[in-house]
Amino acid sequence: MEPSLLPERKPVRFLKIVTPILITQVALYMVTFFDILMTGRYDTYHLAGVTIGSSFWVPVYTGLAGILMSLTPIIAQHIGARRNTEVRPAVQQGLYVSAALAIVVFLLITLVFFPVIRSMGLENPVGPIAIRYLQGMSVGLLPLFAYTVLRSFFDALGSTRVSMFIILISAPINVLLNYLLIYGNFGFPELGGAGAGYASGLTYWIVFGIALGVALGGRPFRKFSLFAQWQRPKWLYWKEILVIGVPIGLSIFVETSIFSVVTLLMSSFSTEVISAHQIALNFTSLLYMMPLSISMGATILVGQSVGGNQYADAKRYSYMGITFAVAFSLLSIAILLIARSSIASLYTTDPAIMALASQFFIFGALFQLSDAVQAPIQGALRGYKDVNITFIMGFVSLWVIGLPVGYAAASFTGLGPYGYWVGLIAGLTVGAAVLSFRLRFIQRKHEMPAQ
Repeated sequence: MEPSLLPERKPVRFLKIVTPILITQVALYMVTFFDILMTGRYDTYHLAGVTIGSSFWVPVYTGLAGILMSLTPIIAQHIGARRNTEVRPAVQQGLYVSAALAIVVFLLITLVFFPVIRSMGLENPVGPIAIRYLQGMSVGLLPLFAYTVLRSFFDALGSTRVSMFIILISAPINVLLNYLLIYGNFGFPELGGAGAGYASGLTYWIVFGIALGVALGGRPFRKFSLFAQWQRPKWLYWKEILVIGVPIGLSIFVETSIFSVVTLLMSSFSTEVISAHQIALNFTSLLYMMPLSISMGATILVGQSVGGNQYADAKRYSYMGITFAVAFSLLSIAILLIARSSIASLYTTDPAIMALASQFFIFGALFQLSDAVQAPIQGALRGYKDVNITFIMGFVSLWVIGLPVGYAAASFTGLGPYGYWVGLIAGLTVGAAVLSFRLRFIQRKHEMPAQ
């Protein structure tokens, strides 16, 4: 860990860490964005199929991949404490865990998700399209999870630009594969929505291949000899990864799955409502990349500071993240309220879907402030390795408060499908308030031994 920077230099360091993360997250988002955009231009039923398939894929993948995010604070604290020899075994054991998680997801998709989709009574051919989309995504399960381990390694060292360059190289490839496989151009099979899944699955192999080459040959990373003296699986390392990672994964799962459950509950509405909801969710997810990136940057900088016993720096980086995120949220709100119709027109030419999506964007604007407070606090707490309360609060705020309130608003008021968004806004607001108190408690706990 480098010596503590002067206070006026800390915002510069924070932005140097966060900016490449933001570009990486936006590029990753663009993969999903172009899946939705290009499928929507292809056919409304195929868009609905991809929407349903994504509703199963996103919470399970992000939740289980979230377990591997524990490697970021683990490695960051090793680096902060100058325990460089502990980095290699952490990465190797993380790769073992990633392979196990990929197998779990494949079995869930095949044995659970496919039968559930077939039993949902979806309009024909939405169900079969969703299944074929998931089959395509499954092609890239193993490299996707393995890449998550390598990205955690790069990011924990503060080398966030590496992940940025890898994704910037691979994202255009995914768009090209979409063009070939969705529409059947240049002699490729015309797969529609399923083509978006296969394009993403193939792209994940490319991403992992590039990351592996960088980890092996990149000058800043060679000294760690990540793949030398390869170890067998060791429970001691798995335990540390899982003890920290499972609450992180569960926290992410309860956050992402709630949106998927809402999407599935909306299957009782028309295909147009499902598509409009997905459009609004897709664009607000783009805006969420900023607080999410700030959250990931906070994990790195707080983790390194805590590892180096620089608790005052950890506290400054925590509040710096909240300040940046709240400032950006005000811009997000303005964009959603002023340009909502124009944004909807980017996704579809169907007037009915455009009108519905424009209304969803109004409620999406209300999400922004709560997300801007909650996300960086979660990142800071992960930097402290404090993960259990984050999970519990995420579950309570979204599932105990948000979903019941949303269901009641959708079923017993005139809000209809918009009622679910109202419930989620209420839950997010409560979660942000409680986690604010938790962060202050943890900061005081770490300050006490220093006093």
